[in-house]
Amino acid sequence: QVQLVESGGGLVQAGGSLRLSCAASGSIFSINTMGWYRQAPGKQRELVAQISRGGDTNYADSVKGRFTISRDNAKNTAFLQMNSLKPEDTAVYYCKVSVGAGNMHYWGKGTLVTVSS
Repeated sequence: QVQLVESGGGLVQAGGSLRLSCAASGSIFSINTMGWYRQAPGKQRELVAQISRGGDTNYADSVKGRFTISRDNAKNTAFLQMNSLKPEDTAVYYCKVSVGAGNMHYWGKGTLVTVSS
C-alpha cells in the first residue's frame, strides 16, 4: 500500500501563488509518474500536470506558463508551484502516483485551493 499526503492548499487572492506538496510513503519500490489533478464543484476531475520519473512533464493548456510541477525522487515527493492564480483555479487538488511495474495508481485525499477575485 502507498499513502499520499497533500499539503499547501489554502485561500489566496487572484494573482497570488501557492505551492502544493505530495509526500508518498509505504510499500514503494519505484514511483513512476506523479501527477496533480483537480476537481472544481460540479465539474469532472481533470489533469493539471504530471511528471515522469525522468522529469518529462505534461500540463493542461489552462495552466501552462503559470504552474510548474517538480519532484524529489529521493524523498518520493512531488510539488506543484502555482503562480498567477485565477478564480477559475479554485478546486480540490489531488495527487496521483503510479507505482511499480504494474503501474498501480494511488490517490491522495486532496487539498483545497480557493482563489478569491
